[in-house]
Amino acid sequence: MSSTWLRTIGNSDHLHPDFGTVWRGSPIGIPFVVVDSDQPKVRVNFEYDDESDPGPYPIPKGVPIEGGPDAPYESDRHIIMIDPKKKLLYEIFQAIPDPVFGWRAGSGAIFDLSSDKLRPDGWTSSDAAGLPVFPGLVRYDEVTEGEIRHALRFTVERTQRAYIHPARHFASRHTDPTLPPMGLRVRLRADYDISEFPPNAKVVLRALKKYGMLLADNGSNWFVSGAPDPRWKDNDLATLKRVKGRDFECVYTGPLKK
Repeated sequence: MSSTWLRTIGNSDHLHPDFGTVWRGSPIGIPFVVVDSDQPKVRVNFEYDDESDPGPYPIPKGVPIEGGPDAPYESDRHIIMIDPKKKLLYEIFQAIPDPVFGWRAGSGAIFDLSSDKLRPDGWTSSDAAGLPVFPGLVRYDEVTEGEIRHALRFTVERTQRAYIHPARHFASRHTDPTLPPMGLRVRLRADYDISEFPPNAKVVLRALKKYGMLLADNGSNWFVSGAPDPRWKDNDLATLKRVKGRDFECVYTGPLKK
């Protein structure tokens, strides 16, 4: 299905770095914050509470929100907290301050970073595919270190009602098999020439050749996720748009779950 899924997503569409410095006054990308283990935890009222971890969640004052604090309430508005001492990752989708509950949100998930245990089959997370968001982000510090040691996260406009492990959830009513499933791993072709790219872009492209990226959510085609940082050079990141859908290949990692 590799050629079919790539064609459906868009062979001629380009890779788009969905991260950088600032656009229209708001940071570009999905932010995260490191919290202390004694950070007070608050209650969150979830819309999809049957598939969310109840918490409470260690949300600090002024926690960075995807799109900024004034982002539209219907937007993703992810917030991500990492407790390195307890090795816990907290992620919330559509996080909105609430004077009664403290916070309300669409969904939330807590991941034990000392374990590779998956969420229950069929459960969402703060992401449509039921995956954690943070491990798939391109982060400035790891790029400056010269190597990204993990797969990345990307989105496409239309997906099918199916997923591939380690994804746990689909977010579509479409049964068309030509549409890509959640959890699909794509990898930049080994023969793709990256020699003319800026150094930071090369780091991203090498990771895409080695680890690829996982389809994690519905969104714009070929948008690869990262964390905002004022130190990014947006012009260098923009060179990633030279990469087209046809430059990838799909990697078989298991059967479809429906």
